[in-house]
Amino acid sequence: MAKPIVYGTIVSPPVRSVLLTASALNLEIDFKEVSLTKKQHLTEEYLKKNPQHTVPTLDDNGKIAWDSHAIATYLIGKYGKNDELYPKDLYLRARIDQRLHFDTGVLFPILREIIHELVYMKQPELSERTKGKIIEGYDFLNTFLASEPYLVGNSLTVADLCCLSTVTTLNIFIPIDATKFPKLSQWVDKLTKLPYYNTANKPGIDAFARAVGQKAAEGKA
Repeated sequence: MAKPIVYGTIVSPPVRSVLLTASALNLEIDFKEVSLTKKQHLTEEYLKKNPQHTVPTLDDNGKIAWDSHAIATYLIGKYGKNDELYPKDLYLRARIDQRLHFDTGVLFPILREIIHELVYMKQPELSERTKGKIIEGYDFLNTFLASEPYLVGNSLTVADLCCLSTVTTLNIFIPIDATKFPKLSQWVDKLTKLPYYNTANKPGIDAFARAVGQKAAEGKA
């Protein structure tokens, strides 16, 4: 059986959350870079797989799925040796799902606003409104971590992996203040020590920073 194929770009935090999940599972995947700037996500071939033309997209031997959280939980269910990353216990799973929805509904939209302001509106810096949203997101996460070392419970789950890729990207723009958000800072520090972090997430963070910085610089020129 062929390896699962993941289409995407490492600049994308959702793509990196899938790469982190695959790495946590010790699952070999075939990663195919899709350039958004070259509009490769709008080709006829890609649209047949994913009519919403988003990244990531998974092709698991003909089984197609998109949305990073859907892909991550699918990979865990199919290829995980156990259910530690996405427990079958209904209450734990509900809590994990809440954190995943938080990533989708609260954290990731902030990144959209950042790109809109710095790249498309060519603002010299982020608005106070967007800065406030980043701080608010950090505050929520710090609260989630108040009594537990991970976002849900005492061990790593898919909630941590998915939120990590987004939070570490937000950290480019407003670094996490360890004095204000000690639990969040400790959580990030712990997860950046995962053995696969530097291959699955860090290159994408650096690429994101370069891409947004370059676009912002072009806007100021």
